[in-house]
Amino acid sequence: MKKYIEIGIGNRWLVRTEIEDEDGTEREFKGLIKPFILKSIYLRIWLGRKVIVIDSREGIKISKKSRRKIKIIIGFYGL
Repeated sequence: MKKYIEIGIGNRWLVRTEIEDEDGTEREFKGLIKPFILKSIYLRIWLGRKVIVIDSREGIKISKKSRRKIKIIIGFYGL
């Protein structure tokens, strides 16, 4: 099970926790869900269809999405 805690503008809530199960299903919750073991910190900037992710573990990634959004998120990945 993976957990993503995200803080920023563009999601449904200012602070949210997303849990991704082993089978790929995702659940989203308002606020922080504990316990949390930190594995990585990332910054996600989504402007229009372009997404830039700067991750402490995986480096910089740039991708394109099919829908347009504006998001500026700092996130924490862990277990």
